[in-house]
Amino acid sequence: MAQTFRKTFSLPNFDVIRWFPGHMAKSMGQMQSQLKNTDCVIEIHDARIPFSGRNPRFSDMIALRPHILLLNKFDLCNKGLKGKVADKLHCMGVENVLFTNCLEFRTKEIQTELMPMIFNAINSRPRYRKSVDYNIMVIGVPNTGKSTFINAFRRMHTTRKRNVAQTGAIAGITRSVNNRIKVHFNPDMFLVDTPGILTPYIPNIDSGMRLSLCGCLPDHLVGEHYIVDYMLYWLNKQKRFSYIEKFELQEPTDNVMSFLSHIAKQQSMVKKIKDINNPQFQHVFKPNFEQAAQYALKIFRKGQLGNFTIDSDLL
Repeated sequence: MAQTFRKTFSLPNFDVIRWFPGHMAKSMGQMQSQLKNTDCVIEIHDARIPFSGRNPRFSDMIALRPHILLLNKFDLCNKGLKGKVADKLHCMGVENVLFTNCLEFRTKEIQTELMPMIFNAINSRPRYRKSVDYNIMVIGVPNTGKSTFINAFRRMHTTRKRNVAQTGAIAGITRSVNNRIKVHFNPDMFLVDTPGILTPYIPNIDSGMRLSLCGCLPDHLVGEHYIVDYMLYWLNKQKRFSYIEKFELQEPTDNVMSFLSHIAKQQSMVKKIKDINNPQFQHVFKPNFEQAAQYALKIFRKGQLGNFTIDSDLL
């Protein structure tokens, strides 16, 4: 019998994908106040979700200043859809789009293509700042690689190799608008690192879960097992069954707890807990579902199940 899968995804509580802590609201005000001293805005977003989760609250900044959309982590997405993604973004009014991977050493896009794009964007509009240096504000949702981009740009265009922007693989590392970081000497150019800022109102479950699947929301707030459940739902819906071989399953599955139980057993992920039903409260071993979920997400996010454009259905 053919395997049947869910047609839609649901959550018991929609609020788990709404994350807008106080530092985001405060930083949004700081960014808007610095806009008068900004020559160009570079928005960093995850290339796997080029449409989902882009913060609509950035629209004022994008409208007032030259704007470049840099789609990072391009190595993890379906490169064959690059042209279609760029075409749709152009139709949405995004004129300057660049695909890159900021973790790659001396990536060609940042080293040779970005600077001309920045100056073309700046020169396309009247420049009200009379200063000879240039200020570029880097914005985006959490964990898309803003700080990684700043460090890579600085290494490639200066003799200073030490990282100056703090980076991490979890959402929310940068929590305030930082001082200007010099990234180019001729001409003098400064980048301003900003915290990742989400919209307070996620429009739908798919958008929120795609952000979660790419690590743009803290896993523990959403729930690792919910994110893995969405991963299974999306892979099955797209008929991408690479997870069967990777996790040594017999067949596709749409049951997240059965999936996590299999991983826990396969990877010897167990935890010792007291059995309250036993008079002596003896310890028993149970599958560690949280650890198994973290392992499954790590495999997906590293591209070990394949390179996917999760927003492919929006093209």
